[in-house]
Amino acid sequence: MKVELKNLTKIFPSRNKKAGGEVVAVNDFTYVIPDGKLVGLLGPSGCGKSTTLYMISGLQQPTGGSIFFGDEDVTHLSAENRGIGLVFQNYALYPHLTVQQNILFPLQNLRGKDRMTKQAMLDRALEVAKLVQIDNLMDRKPNELSGGQQQRVAIARALVKMPRVLLLDEPLSNLDARLRLQTREEIRRIQKETGITTVFVTHDQEEAMSISDEIVVMKLGVVQQVGKPQEIYDNPVNLFVAKFLGTPPINVFNGKVEGGKLYIGAECVLTVKGVEDQEVTVAIRPEGFNLEENGPFTCQLSNVEVMGRDVSVVSKNDAADSPVIRSIVDADNKIDVSKAEVKFSLKPHKVFLFNKETEERIYFEV
Repeated sequence: MKVELKNLTKIFPSRNKKAGGEVVAVNDFTYVIPDGKLVGLLGPSGCGKSTTLYMISGLQQPTGGSIFFGDEDVTHLSAENRGIGLVFQNYALYPHLTVQQNILFPLQNLRGKDRMTKQAMLDRALEVAKLVQIDNLMDRKPNELSGGQQQRVAIARALVKMPRVLLLDEPLSNLDARLRLQTREEIRRIQKETGITTVFVTHDQEEAMSISDEIVVMKLGVVQQVGKPQEIYDNPVNLFVAKFLGTPPINVFNGKVEGGKLYIGAECVLTVKGVEDQEVTVAIRPEGFNLEENGPFTCQLSNVEVMGRDVSVVSKNDAADSPVIRSIVDADNKIDVSKAEVKFSLKPHKVFLFNKETEERIYFEV
C-alpha cells in the first residue's frame, strides 16, 4: 500500500497560554512512502517524527495537508477504519491476558463482514505467532516474558489484522543493546516476508540505516533529506544531516578556502576546485583519514584504541569544534604512540564543506 503525504502540517497551541503563540510540530511534509517498503523517520526528540506517525495512523488530525492510502483520501478517516497496525514504544500489552489472547484481541473486535469464526481467528493468531517466533509462548502472560518477547507479541498483535500499513513508534528503545540488534533484524525479516508498507520511527540513526529502504531525516518538524541510507550518509545536504548520521560522529572543523585550496588552521589539506574564497565549516568522516608520515594535516596524538580489525586514533586539533577527533584506520597500520603528533592525508569523498551561515553543503571538485 503506497502512502502519500501532501503538505502535511501539525500545529499545537502553546502550553504557555499567557505568552500565546503556536508550536509547529510538522511543517509542510510532502513525501510518498513506496508500496511494500520500510521507511525510517529519523531525527532527534521533538523533531515531529512521532507526530507524523500518529497523523498517518489517525490518532491525530493534521492542521493542514492530506494523507492518501493508495488513491483513497484517509485524512479524516478514523483510526480503526484505516487498516493500520500500530506498535507503541511501551508495547501496551494487556497484563491479564495471555499471549494468545493479546494477539486475538483485535480480531475479536471486528464487526460486520470482517468478523471471523473462532477457529479462523485461532488459525490467524497462530500464523502470526509463528511469523514472529513466539508460537511456543501462547499460554504465558506478559510479565512472564522478556522485553524482546513482549515486543514480538506487540508486533504479532499489530500484524494479525493483516493491516495495509504497519506503524512502529520507537519499538526498540526499551531493549538492551544485544536485544535491540536481534529484534531490529527480526523486524526487517518480518517486513520482507509480509511485504507490508512499514513506517519505523526512531532517533537512533544506526537502527534506521540498518533496516530501512529509505530514511527521512527531520529537524524541528521540517524534512531535511530523503533517500537511501547509504546515499544520505555519503552525500548529506547540510551540516545537520552530516552530524546526525554516523558512528562515531563526523569530525567538524573551522576552515577556509583560498585560491582553490582548503585550509584547516595554517595547513593546506586539500584541493577544492570551484569554491569561492570564504570561511567554511569542514566535516570529515572518521574513515576519511589516511595515516601518512608526511601528510598535510597534523593533529596532536592523544590515544590509540584497538577495535579488532580497525584502530581508532584519538587526537586533537585547535581548529576542531570538538575536543576529540576520532579517525578510523586499518589495524595493519603501525602507530608510534610515543610521538606527540600524527599526520594524515584526507580522502576527498569523505570531506564535506558547508556554508558558515546557512550550513548548506558546498560542492567541490578535487
